[in-house]
Amino acid sequence: MSQPVDARASYCYRHPGRESYVLCQRCGRTICGECQTPAAVGVICPECMAEQRATAPRTKPVWYTRLSGGTTPVVTYTIIALCALVFVLGLVPGFGGLVDNALLYAGVYSDPAAFQPWRMLTSLFVHANFIHFALNMYTLWIFGSALEPMLGRLRFLALFLISGFAGSLAVLLLTSPLQPVVGASGAIFGMFGAFFIIQRRLGGNATQILILVAINLAIGFIPGFDIAWQAHVGGLLGGLLVGLIYVETRKPSRRSLQLPLVIALCVLLILVSLVRFL
Repeated sequence: MSQPVDARASYCYRHPGRESYVLCQRCGRTICGECQTPAAVGVICPECMAEQRATAPRTKPVWYTRLSGGTTPVVTYTIIALCALVFVLGLVPGFGGLVDNALLYAGVYSDPAAFQPWRMLTSLFVHANFIHFALNMYTLWIFGSALEPMLGRLRFLALFLISGFAGSLAVLLLTSPLQPVVGASGAIFGMFGAFFIIQRRLGGNATQILILVAINLAIGFIPGFDIAWQAHVGGLLGGLLVGLIYVETRKPSRRSLQLPLVIALCVLLILVSLVRFL
């Protein structure tokens, strides 16, 4: 004997006036075309879709992922943009000279009588001419694009700033207090040093980076080029130390030592810069 058919079962539960023979794959209720949402198998109703979305793992939007993670070298691009902005401002007649003079570094600015220690970092974003700017930015783009995704953005930024400070510190210790210096070369040599350490530790071929460092260091000693080789040497040493800290604390068991060691290095560099005039 056949069972009676419930006529209401053939109509959408949300739209009783719409006849349908499609069922939600989760709850089994009848749904019309407007209420159907494609699923992995069949379709589901709006309420089941809302419940599924509420219980699904939340994902961050694409723009957030690109800014906070991923492989895009955001810090590298930002540094290049800042250097470009300062360079363009430096070309403005009657204003450019004020910008450059406010950001450059000389040893005298570490003297308590004219204490402006932030110049040890701001000088990294100033460049003497277009060739100086173009070469540094090209090198920063090449090595930043390789190192930043490898280290992570905060570690890369720390490497850049610490190496730049170490370069300024070498200028303070090895040149006349009245000799001004500008440029990101010290920080870039720090990237060379860190890249060399990482390559060696990971078993890669470090010969090419050694040749590149040797050539660039040698150029700094050629008379007439007016290059602050002291910043190159200081930045290189700073980058070697930061790179060594990074590779020695890669293992999870040593990861907790990484930040304290980086902070200790920063404190040491700052103390050396202060005792220069004691």
